[in-house]
Amino acid sequence: MNIFIRTDASIDIGTGHVTRCLTLADGLKKKDAAISFICRKESGNLIEYIENKGYRVNPLPTNIDILADRDLTQKILQEQQKPTDWMIIDHYEIDASWESTLRKFVKKIMVIDDLANRKHDCDILLGQNYSGNHNRYNGLVPRHCIQLLGPEYALLRPQFREARESLRERDGEIKRILVFMGGADPFNETCKALRAIQMLDRHDIAVDVVTGASNPNRDEVEKLASLISGTTFYCNVNNMAELMAAADLCVGAGGTSTWERCCLGLPVIAMILAENQRKTVEDIERTGIGINLGRHEGVKKSDIKSSIDYLLKNPEKVRGMSLRAMEIVDGRGTDRVSRELLEV
Repeated sequence: MNIFIRTDASIDIGTGHVTRCLTLADGLKKKDAAISFICRKESGNLIEYIENKGYRVNPLPTNIDILADRDLTQKILQEQQKPTDWMIIDHYEIDASWESTLRKFVKKIMVIDDLANRKHDCDILLGQNYSGNHNRYNGLVPRHCIQLLGPEYALLRPQFREARESLRERDGEIKRILVFMGGADPFNETCKALRAIQMLDRHDIAVDVVTGASNPNRDEVEKLASLISGTTFYCNVNNMAELMAAADLCVGAGGTSTWERCCLGLPVIAMILAENQRKTVEDIERTGIGINLGRHEGVKKSDIKSSIDYLLKNPEKVRGMSLRAMEIVDGRGTDRVSRELLEV
């Protein structure tokens, strides 16, 4: 089976789209699928990282409009010697008008989406966000489209399922905090969170802080981390499941790492770093698996500190958050999606 994946990473959009597409690619590769990527060379792209994972990447220029993007993608598909069985698309700029023109070059199309705000011409629609509205894509996709909706289909790397199987019992006590704002964090909320933790003046609490390779402020983050007792800095880690399993609380964002945290029962104090995270962060609070601090520009260090203080004094609250989170995601979503895709 020959599969192309169209997705991007950049400082502005972060790394979550590429991360989950790589997870799906790894799952399909185990079933003997041949996978290639198509990505723009935006600032903060992960093209080299994808190639180091063993996948071919067909690069597109930066600063092109969506019509040029479509035409160049079409040209790549036309040049293939083997027919393309699936085109997988994970991109907020792409909709049905882009997808429909590729129908004559691919057998099937799968779309990964979080927003439910535009039409798609696809055979499978994956919407892994938590939502009580199971009809949100009705009228936005063809009637024949298979809709895979909810966190049970969350694309998580195998390390999270494995860490879940050996996870210690969480008692609600906070002895280790993880700070992770996603792969890019262009607004440097990581340093804001570290300064809030510094204000706690709790030398009995260990801190792990993680940045992605595309974080433009990672040098500043590393320097600040070195000044805070008990704090360890990491960049571009491959053992995120291990770090989440070891932590008792996360200060983070509402991106794709939400489902990783849920799988391991890690409560979160969350900020909204982009408008497409709003619904996820609001659901985090509504379902009782974390605290929503709102849009990042309105969050002060004192707000983060106060939220941590509150949870430190209420271990039963923390334990309840953890148990509810684990009910939402079981870590087997990638297997479910791969199976559906190969059976269509």
